[in-house]
Amino acid sequence: MPLLRLALSDRDVKFFRPLWIRVLVTAIVAAWFLAETLLGHELLWIGVTAAGLVYCIWNLFLRFPKELPAGDTPAVPPPADPDPTKQP
Repeated sequence: MPLLRLALSDRDVKFFRPLWIRVLVTAIVAAWFLAETLLGHELLWIGVTAAGLVYCIWNLFLRFPKELPAGDTPAVPPPADPDPTKQP
């Protein structure tokens, strides 16, 4: 097992599936990075937030899986039978 794991787990993929959550998290980290750069001038925190921003962009947008993880079912239910008079 590698010391530093940069891939998202299946649980993380489920949480970050909606695009708005990924955009919100990345925007918060980007705002923190800008605040540290423009106001803080503390090189340690500039580096930490820059690494966090690169991690967000890499995992949440560039490497994010396009399809659902294995064993997941879509949130949309199957269409209902158009003829309700049919008996099973």
